[in-house]
Amino acid sequence: MAEEKISNQNSNPLSDLISDEIFELLNSRGLINEKSLRDYQIRKKFKRLREEKISAAEAIEQLRSEYPYLQFDTLRKIVYHINK
Repeated sequence: MAEEKISNQNSNPLSDLISDEIFELLNSRGLINEKSLRDYQIRKKFKRLREEKISAAEAIEQLRSEYPYLQFDTLRKIVYHINK
């Protein structure tokens, strides 16, 4: 049962905002926007890297290694919430 709880925590990227049960319910009903969730995770990682005194450019480069399909400029827009 402890393994199941750990598995649920890993599958809920919004665990700091909503419970695992709520996340699973929303996700099962197609109410989680995948792109918005990805962007939220990117902003959260960027903030953590910046708190570790890593430069913004280096933090974005590290994020590029995790998300190689995103351009530097795209990541910059995500972390600074730049909309068209």
